[in-house]
Amino acid sequence: MKEAQRNLEKLGYIVRTFETKEAAADYLDAQIDGKIVGLGGSVTLMELGVYDRLQAHNTVFWHLPLTERAEIAQARLAASRAEVYVTSANALSIMGEIVNIDNTGNRVAAATFGCEKVYFVIGKNKLCPTLEAAIHRARNVAAPQNARRLGLATPCAANADRCYDCDSPQRICRNLSVFWKRPTGCDYEVLLIAEELGF
Repeated sequence: MKEAQRNLEKLGYIVRTFETKEAAADYLDAQIDGKIVGLGGSVTLMELGVYDRLQAHNTVFWHLPLTERAEIAQARLAASRAEVYVTSANALSIMGEIVNIDNTGNRVAAATFGCEKVYFVIGKNKLCPTLEAAIHRARNVAAPQNARRLGLATPCAANADRCYDCDSPQRICRNLSVFWKRPTGCDYEVLLIAEELGF
């Protein structure tokens, strides 16, 4: 993780490292106060338990606790317009490239433009040796497991083993985002955690 941290810093990111998810959650809770916060759809964030903690002293928009389609769409839109956006990544290369695959595009859009500050929260299991390996991980590890979690009717959800490049209407891997360097326009902070988190 140290090499990834150095490379991320060279690319312009602020990077913090944590031994545990609890320490990372404590840090976010202390840093984000009195803000409008958007959370990306992320198992990592669920495992950190940040929603309840941040909601105690911020206005937080997150679609994962919701079930109604219209409410989910509204929450995604509100999250993308927040002051602070907290999300994870499907993969991170040692060289510092951050990779996400998305369906509606809400996570990749919000992380790319519009918010004042973006936090990427990334567990050690997301670390890959190359950009190619990171893209492979996003398609063949993260996307199938997320499709299974969501109960979708896709070949990857049935087996949770790899991408089948399917034509299913429920396919979730519809767009790919690669951060080669820190985008301009807002502040970015990457939290690297020495635990396996999310998919």
